[in-house]
Order: sequence, then C-alpha cells, then structure tokens
Amino acid sequence: MKHISTKLRGVALAAASSLALTGCLLSPGAFTSELHLMKDGSFSYSYDGEIQMLALTKLAEMGSKSEQTFEAECWDEEFEERECTLAEVNEQRAEWDAEASKREAKRKEDAETAKAMLGGIDPSNPEAAQELAEKLQRQRGWEEVTYKGDGLFDIDFRISGRMTHDFAFPVVEKMPMSNMFVTVVLRDEGQVRVDAPGFASAGGNNPMQGMMGGMAGLMQMGAKKEGEEAPKIALPDGTFTIVTDGRILANNTDEGPQANAHGQALVWKISPRTEQAPTALIAFD
Repeated sequence: MKHISTKLRGVALAAASSLALTGCLLSPGAFTSELHLMKDGSFSYSYDGEIQMLALTKLAEMGSKSEQTFEAECWDEEFEERECTLAEVNEQRAEWDAEASKREAKRKEDAETAKAMLGGIDPSNPEAAQELAEKLQRQRGWEEVTYKGDGLFDIDFRISGRMTHDFAFPVVEKMPMSNMFVTVVLRDEGQVRVDAPGFASAGGNNPMQGMMGGMAGLMQMGAKKEGEEAPKIALPDGTFTIVTDGRILANNTDEGPQANAHGQALVWKISPRTEQAPTALIAFD
C-alpha cells in the first residue's frame, strides 16, 4: 500500500539526513584519478569523472512530499497491516496535527543546517546545483564542473605544485568536509603518507558508501510502489594511480609497484566491492 512506500522513503531519508548533516556529503561515481609525487619536490593530482553531492539529490524533494501527507497506519496482533477504524484514523490525525508545529520547526532547523553544510547554498533552491558548479569553478584546480542531475556532477580537476604542505581532495570553499577522497600527509625524514578513504565502499573504511547503497535500495522500493522515479545513487567505479620516483616503503595494491616512465606506479581498481582504502608510504631520500 501507499503508506508502506512512504515509510520506506522515510527510513532512507532519515539516513540521508544523518549523512548530510554530519558532513558526509560527497561520493565518487565513475572516475579516473592520478597522483604524481617526485623526488624533485613536485606533485600533481587529477580527478576526472563523477562526484555526487547527497544533499542535492531527489531525496529532499521526495521527503517533503511524504512529510506533508497524513496516512493512518494500523496493524493486527500478528503485525500484519490492516484497515484502520474511523476512531483510529481520527486519533492518529489528532496526534499528527498536534505535532505540526514541531515538525515545521525541525524542518526549518534541518534546512538551515543543510544550508550551512553547503557553504550558504540553499539545497531547496532549483538553482543550487548551478550555483555550486560556479562556486567550484572559481577555485583553483576545478577546470570543468558540469551538473548532470540527481546531485551528480561531472568533474575535471587538475592541480600541481611543490610538496611543501599536506594536500586533500576534495575541498569546497566554506563547506565543512569529513569524507576526503584522497589525503597526502608529509612526515619527517622525507616520507609521504597517502590515503584514499573515499575510494573504499564495501568494508569498514567508509561506512558512508554502504549506507548510500542501502538507501538506494529503499528508495527504489518506495518509488516503484508509487510509480515515481527513484534518485540515482552513484557508486565508485574507476582507478586510482600513484606515480613516483621515490622509494615505496608500503602499499596495499594487489600487484605491487609497476614500472613506469617516471619511476614506479601503484594502481588500484576501485569498485563497489573495494574493501580496503588505497594507502601507500613513500620515502624521498
């Protein structure tokens, strides 16, 4: 029945809100990413492919529809769905109406929090996606940003410089982030630690991806029952490569270092089944 799909959407929306409001906003889709770390102190990083922003999907739209609709729900002693009596409908409606002000206050609070998480951009604004794309293109490295719908952006990011400081991707101006795709941390004694937590999905390294997959299933079920189009949830599918002429001290690739014109290459093939986040430790002596 209709309220069953409404409940399914509600579960998915609750999970989506939890992720969005804690800063887990971005997820990779199909992509190719490459990091160069060289002895002469130079580095470069590129990401070519999809990035999805959870707060800009159809989840918010579908959630607002279900939130505004009252539907009585009744169950028998065996927890089977049954038709409500008139008295039960009236009682549940009275409770629903009594909670209207609290629901509205919570909606406004969540909206303001989501806006703050997006650096001042209102996700309910139809122009939010384009506003974000323009904002990103003002930052160094974001060469092309094209919105594809369902919170999905096609990105061409390229940056290069000197290894004098730590590096993280992605970073969005005024937006607090907690789910970096790639981090590069400088250590003493000429060592560099690389981690790519955003490129793991199935294991414990990145529970966000597992939750997003679960939400996708719930939203698909709910939308199918009501003939609606469910939002597309992007899942990681691509490659991450580190190219270096330094000394590789540790890495968790399947095949280990491979010969490369610039030294050696570490290659990770990323999919929704990737359990361990790519990691490497490189020394430059």
